[in-house]
Amino acid sequence: MLSYQIIILAAGQGKRMKSDKNKQFLMLKGKPLIIHTLDIFYQDPYCQSIQLVVNPKEEADIQTLLKEYGYQERIAVVHGGAERQDSVFAGLAACTAEEGIILIHDGARPFVSLENVATLVNKAYEKGAALLAVPVTDTIKRVTESGVTTLDRKELWAAQTPQAFRYSVILHAHKQAKEEGYLGTDDASLVERLNQPVEIVQGSYDNMKLTTPEDVEKAHAILSKYD
Repeated sequence: MLSYQIIILAAGQGKRMKSDKNKQFLMLKGKPLIIHTLDIFYQDPYCQSIQLVVNPKEEADIQTLLKEYGYQERIAVVHGGAERQDSVFAGLAACTAEEGIILIHDGARPFVSLENVATLVNKAYEKGAALLAVPVTDTIKRVTESGVTTLDRKELWAAQTPQAFRYSVILHAHKQAKEEGYLGTDDASLVERLNQPVEIVQGSYDNMKLTTPEDVEKAHAILSKYD
């Protein structure tokens, strides 16, 4: 398998979690959420380095956690920006190599498998850009002023992270978006708008992002499967 660097985003406020602290510090089975996520990549010998993007106001707390769990090597703490896209750009600037494969991952997704990561990295190397996604299981409706339309579920996928790119591809896409004032919903969308191909790698429905209090209950259920 090819080696890679990863940007892990942990600077968001997570207001929908309805918590008085960043959701990255929420405890799952006695361990903070962000540590569950870091565990996955820290144990992967193909992960060269981790750029952990945080809120500057929370850096001291993050550094304390890293020290507590023995994560002193291969992790660089980077200050995030006002928007997610700004935080990714800061992470890209902190990467140590000007070429190779870059993964971009949500700190609040602690259940991605290394098997999926390996497939994703290889696909990004071949095609330039790839993302994990799962087929949509619900019926999706488009609502406009002219009415309601049912979309073809067979064509719909729910995007996940990590998303993987050749460094030159994603850096160019981010610079272009920055110059044009374009704000995308994910990093793959920045590449798509430049008419460059993005490959889908089917992920797992367990690879959920913790966003609401109900998601915490689901996360405990997933962790219980591995007890």
